[in-house]
Amino acid sequence: MPSAIGTKDWSSTPIGAPEDWPAALKIAVSMMLNSAFPKCLCWGDELVMIYNDAFISILGGKHPCLGRPFFDVWSEEEETLRPISAAALAGEATFIEDFPLETNRNGAFETAYFTFCYSPVCDEEGVVRGMLDTVIETTGKVRAEQMATLRNRELVHRSRNAYGLVSALVNQTIRGRTDVAEIKVALQKRIAALVRAQDVLMEAPTSLGHLENVAQRALMPFDDHVRRISLEGPEVLIGQDQVTTLSLALHELATNSVKYGALSVDDGRVDISWDVAAGATGTLLTFTWCESGGPPVTMPSSTGFGSRIIGEVLPQSFGGDVTVDYAETGLTLTLVADLGLPGDRLPVEAQAPAA
Repeated sequence: MPSAIGTKDWSSTPIGAPEDWPAALKIAVSMMLNSAFPKCLCWGDELVMIYNDAFISILGGKHPCLGRPFFDVWSEEEETLRPISAAALAGEATFIEDFPLETNRNGAFETAYFTFCYSPVCDEEGVVRGMLDTVIETTGKVRAEQMATLRNRELVHRSRNAYGLVSALVNQTIRGRTDVAEIKVALQKRIAALVRAQDVLMEAPTSLGHLENVAQRALMPFDDHVRRISLEGPEVLIGQDQVTTLSLALHELATNSVKYGALSVDDGRVDISWDVAAGATGTLLTFTWCESGGPPVTMPSSTGFGSRIIGEVLPQSFGGDVTVDYAETGLTLTLVADLGLPGDRLPVEAQAPAA
């Protein structure tokens, strides 16, 4: 950025040629460029932008925008940021942590989080001439905290839900059995499977996960129903957050199915399938959970934690849409999402033709 600033024709901008810059502006630019922290100096009535190398990562695809007015560059957030900048230009610094902004830095809108300070920059007479935006992106930290909160809430939820699930397992184990030893072994097996599932859901994945493996492990507590649960689909890799949320969603769906749905009767079944297609916008995943042969389905009268996982967290994690059809013949859930994974991570038959 020092090179870019030195070679730019500033005479065509509102702040004029560098030789005419006031001493305060020259000093502020020098201090900013010598900082390793992301900084953007906004000068004059139009808040003309001068920024350092570290600030480029904040801009993303908006770079290069040297010498442009601040709110031309961040037009999508002008309504939100204008009052904060106005306070800085009035002489009042503002510090905000983990502030959410809907930005369009790379061709698509995204929710990103920033910790930043807008501070006034004065000339040698104490008159405010601009502001300094000192900022760091905290999107990764905020999402990690959100996931930790989700996991903690899920742990509390599972502790409360365990009584109902164990009761259902006991009832199904006893049904049709009279031998006490056989009942004991079956109960121990099912409860052990439930414990294994708790361990799986509390793991911290460090890499992409295979969708089929995620589904198999999430359904461990329901292994006695395995002959009535089918999994079918190509090899697909999903991200860390998606591994966790899909595991939670499948566990909720299976739990409800054991209690009220297809898996609550001997003739019911669940068919889980997924498919992918390659396109210009990325990898389109279609994932389906389909129940059949169970008791008549009715729309739930209330929503709880499981409903939030399925209706809110799952589509948010995948950046897609979830639809739930409460057809009388069986519940069907469909997730459609653009994974945005490179084509070489798809099965060969799903890859787009080479240009």
